[in-house]
Amino acid sequence: MVVVSGEKSVHRCVVTSAQGPEDKSVESQYERALVLSYSCVASAAVDRLLDLIEYTFLREGGCAANLAGGDGTSNSAEKDMDIRSAASAAAAGLRIVDGVRMLGPSLSKLCEISPAGGASSAKGVQGETTIASALCISLHRSTVKNCSKTLENLARSIQLDPLDGTKHRPSDARVATVSSDVVHAIRIVSPFFSAYKSVSKRRSLPWDQEIGEKAADMDTFVRFLVKQLIISLQGKAQNYKNDGPDGTAKGNLFMMNNTFYILELLGPVGGGADATSDDNGENYRISGPWFKSKVTRIFENEKTRYLSHWEILNTHLTAVDDKELNYQNNKDVLSLESGRLLKSRFSGFIEDL
Repeated sequence: MVVVSGEKSVHRCVVTSAQGPEDKSVESQYERALVLSYSCVASAAVDRLLDLIEYTFLREGGCAANLAGGDGTSNSAEKDMDIRSAASAAAAGLRIVDGVRMLGPSLSKLCEISPAGGASSAKGVQGETTIASALCISLHRSTVKNCSKTLENLARSIQLDPLDGTKHRPSDARVATVSSDVVHAIRIVSPFFSAYKSVSKRRSLPWDQEIGEKAADMDTFVRFLVKQLIISLQGKAQNYKNDGPDGTAKGNLFMMNNTFYILELLGPVGGGADATSDDNGENYRISGPWFKSKVTRIFENEKTRYLSHWEILNTHLTAVDDKELNYQNNKDVLSLESGRLLKSRFSGFIEDL
C-alpha cells in the first residue's frame, strides 16, 4: 500500500504539475522524459505488487490449485490451513485488491499520456489496447480471482474444523477454539468492505451467486461464516453423547457457552446500534437483526434442554411441614428423627443418580 501511494504521489507532483490541459509550452523531449520516468516508477510498483500477489495467494493463501488447471481440487496447503491462517490470507487478499484499486487509476492515467506530446485515449494509434491498460485489467482480474479463492478457503476451513479432540471439543464444554477463531476472522476481514464489494461484483461466490450491482455486501459473507460456525458447533455438541451418561447435558452446556460467547463479542451493543468497526476491526459488531435473533434462539433452546436434565430433582422435592421437624435444645440443630426424615426424602434422588 505504501508503494502504491508513493507511486500516486510521483504522478501528482511530477507529471501532472508539468503537463496540464492548458500548458502548451512544455517541450516534447521534456514531456517524453517525464512520461518515461513515471513509467519506470509505475513499473516498480507493479513489480512489487506482483511479488505480493505471488507470495500471498500462491504460497500462503492456498490458491496454487489455480495454476494446476483450476479444477478446484484441494491441495495440501488447503487441507492443512487452519481458520486463523485462512483468515489472514483472506484479509491479505482483500488488502491487495484495495492496492490494485488504487493502482488502477494511475495506470489508466499513464495510458492517457502520449510520449509524442498531448493526451491520447487508452487505445493506441491504431485502436489497439496499450500494454499499460492491458496490465491494469489483468492485475485486477488476477487479484479478484485469487481473493475470491481465499474467501472460499476461509469458509471451508470453518466447515472442515475437526469435531473431536480436546483442542476442538473441550471435555469440560467450555468455549471452543473454533468460536474464538471465527470471531477473529470476522474482525480482520470486516474493514475491507469496499474491496469485498469489488470481488463480489465480479465473481460468483458459493454464498452469493449474484454478480454486478445485485451482488451482496460484506454482511452476507459474515452471515455465511456464522452459519458455518453454528453447524460446526452443533456437530461437536452431538459428539458429547459418546462421553457418558451426562454427555447430552454437556453438549447443551457446550452450545450455551459458545453461543453466549459469540453473542457477547459480535452482537449489537445497547439498543441494537449499527455495526461499526475501527480501522483494524477490533470493535466490529453485527447489527443485522438476524444475528441476535438466531443466536439468542439457539441459546434459549439449549438452555431449556439443559435445565430439563435437572427436572429429576422436582420428582423428589416434597414439602415438609414445620410441625414435623423437631430441634435439639439450642433450636438450631435438627433432632435425630428429623434428620432421618429429610434423608429419607432424598433417598430416591440418590438412587436415580
